[in-house]
Amino acid sequence: MDAILPVLLFVAISATVAVGLVGAAGLVGPNRTSPVKQMPYESGMDPVHDTRRRFDVRFHLVAITFLVFDVELLFLYPWAVASRSPAGIDAAVREGVVSGRGVVFAAAMVFIALVVIGFAYDWRKGVFRWR
Repeated sequence: MDAILPVLLFVAISATVAVGLVGAAGLVGPNRTSPVKQMPYESGMDPVHDTRRRFDVRFHLVAITFLVFDVELLFLYPWAVASRSPAGIDAAVREGVVSGRGVVFAAAMVFIALVVIGFAYDWRKGVFRWR
């Protein structure tokens, strides 16, 4: 029970502060409404078409490419943190997970090479050209 008390206290204080800020913003903030403010607004553009209209496939290609490169680069963060601290790699060597810094560095370079190959492929296919 002693270990969970600080967590519960933190959650209670956080919830109180959040509710207080939302309440204060409603009381202090401007409450002017107008027909323009009541209009639906979507991604920086006024919705003038039907919501079920077709999107160009290039939009989806750019979105998927962004997600692929974004997620792939997230995998580099643990490698960077482990390579900065010798204790992290030394512990992995002792446990037999890797056989040394060279193996970890080579694996990271292979990963980066695959990302570059994917980028070159997308570039060659014209995914980054917006028409």
